[in-house]
Amino acid sequence: MKLTTVFIILLIFGLIDLYVYKGFSGIVQLYAPAHKILITALYWLISLSCLGLLIYGVANRGNFTSMNALTLIIGIFITFLLPKIVFVIFHAVDDIFNLAGLAVNYMVRETDYTRRNFISQVGLLASGLMFGSMIYGILWGKFNFRVLREKIGSPRIPKSFDGVKIVQISDAHLGSFGDSYQPIEKAVAMINELEPDYVFFTGDLVNNHGNEASSWVDIFRNIEATEGKYSIFGNHDYADYGNLTAEERTASVKLLKNIHGQMGFRLLEDESIELRRGNHSITLIGVHNWGKGFHQVGDLDKALKGINPDNFQILLSHDPTHFEEQVKNKTTIDLTLSGHTHGMQMGIEIPSLNIKWSPVKFRYPRWAGMYQENGQKLYINRGFGVLAYPGRVGMPPEITLLTLHSEA
Repeated sequence: MKLTTVFIILLIFGLIDLYVYKGFSGIVQLYAPAHKILITALYWLISLSCLGLLIYGVANRGNFTSMNALTLIIGIFITFLLPKIVFVIFHAVDDIFNLAGLAVNYMVRETDYTRRNFISQVGLLASGLMFGSMIYGILWGKFNFRVLREKIGSPRIPKSFDGVKIVQISDAHLGSFGDSYQPIEKAVAMINELEPDYVFFTGDLVNNHGNEASSWVDIFRNIEATEGKYSIFGNHDYADYGNLTAEERTASVKLLKNIHGQMGFRLLEDESIELRRGNHSITLIGVHNWGKGFHQVGDLDKALKGINPDNFQILLSHDPTHFEEQVKNKTTIDLTLSGHTHGMQMGIEIPSLNIKWSPVKFRYPRWAGMYQENGQKLYINRGFGVLAYPGRVGMPPEITLLTLHSEA
C-alpha cells in the first residue's frame, strides 16, 4: 500500500475518531476522574487497534492464505466504525443547535449560553443500539435464512409450465462462512423442503479463490431439484480480488468450474438452453458477469444467438445493472434473475407499511426484490452469504421461491 494511501486512511478515520471523542468526552464529563481516564483509555485503545488492524489487513491482503482472516479484520473495523458514524450525525446536529444558541445569545446579549448535550446523548444510545445490532448480525443474523415467494405470470408461459417452482439463491461467498457447516446444512434443508423443479444460482460462489468452495461440495450437492440445477459466475468468481498471478487466476477459475459440476450445477457460460416439459419449452439464458463498474465479460449477444423469440425467456445475470444497460427495451427477455447487491446486508423492510430501505439504494436504484418495466421483470436476490461485514442487520439471507403461472 502506498504511503499516501495510508496517510489518507489515517487522516479520514482519525478525524472521525477525534470528533466522536469530542462529543463523547462532553457526555462523560460528570463522571469521576478515574472513570473518565479509564473510559478515555479504552476508547483510544479500541479505536487505534481497529485502525491498525485495517491498515495491516489491506496492506497484506495478498498474503492471506484465505479470505477468512481479512474478512474478520474488515468486519471488526466496520462493526466499530458504523456506530461512530451514527454518533457523529447526532453530535453534529447537537453542535449546530449549540452554535445557533450561542449566536442568538451573543446578538441579544443575554446571560451566558449553557451548552446542551441532549441530542448527543440520544446519539450515544442510538450508536449503542447499532453496535449491539451489528454484533447480533455477526453471531446470528447471517444465519437467519428466510424464504421469499414471488409469482411470475405471463401469457408466454406454456400451460405445461404452470405451477413450476424455481428456487433462486445467489452470492454464497462460501469463504466468509469458515467452518460454519451446520447452519448452511439447515438452509439447504429449507431449499429442499420447497420441492423445487429447478434451482438457479446467480453467481459469487466464493470471495476470491475457487478453493474456498472445495469443502462445501458435499453440502451444496445435497440441494435437490427434480428437473435441474443451473448456475453462472459472479464478479468474485474470477479470482481478481487478490494478488494472484495470471496462472493462479486461470487455475482458480478452472477449479471453480469443476466445483460447480461437482455440486450438481450446470454452469452456463454465455449460452442458452431449452427447458422442456411435454411438447413445450422455455428458454434459460446464462451469462458471465456484466456489471457497470465491474467485470463486463458477459456476452449477451452470443447467449441469445439462435433462441426462439416466442419462448418465455429467463436470464441469469449476476449484476442487476446488466438489466439496465443491455436487457430492458433491447431484448425479448421476460425475466432477469440477479444478485450482487446483498441489500448491503443491512437495512429495514416492513412490507405491511410499504417500508423498504437500505443504504445500497444510493448505488443501485434497483437493489432487492421485484421490478418491472414495459413487461420485462427483474428480480434481485438479497444474497445467501456475506462479504466484508460478516453479518446481516435487518436484511436476512434470502432463498427465493419463484412460481410460474400461465396467463394464456
